[in-house]
Amino acid sequence: MGLRSLTQNDVPALAELAQVLGYPVEEAFVAQQLAQLLVDESHFILGYEKDGQLVGFLDSQVYESLYAPKGFNVLGLVVLPSHQGQGIGRELLTALEEEASNRAFAFIRLNSGSQRLNAHEFYRRCGYEGDKMQVRFFKRIGDRDDF
Repeated sequence: MGLRSLTQNDVPALAELAQVLGYPVEEAFVAQQLAQLLVDESHFILGYEKDGQLVGFLDSQVYESLYAPKGFNVLGLVVLPSHQGQGIGRELLTALEEEASNRAFAFIRLNSGSQRLNAHEFYRRCGYEGDKMQVRFFKRIGDRDDF
């Protein structure tokens, strides 16, 4: 089937894909987030279906700042390991690039963990350039321990 919009029926597969990205998450939380993000115009989210199974997704958000023109920030791009190397990730990125062009955005940015060397090579093959190294700082707010 290829590229398609996501629905609540995709929640179990999305939870599995999030685990591939390294984010163990409960299906109930994914369902809640998906419901919110699908109606949020600042998000552009796509799935990829093959043989009746959701095997990948791309989650992006409009990126705006005081110092740069509008673009997209990729929040997540994942394809099941059993389906990698088949052009699915590239197709998801190409769809995002087309959407960025349609919106007259200036760029697409993404962050990729320093240990994800295969992903870095994939992004380079797709025309993305690594422009700097960063350290991510993180602080939990409140007493939540679910992230």
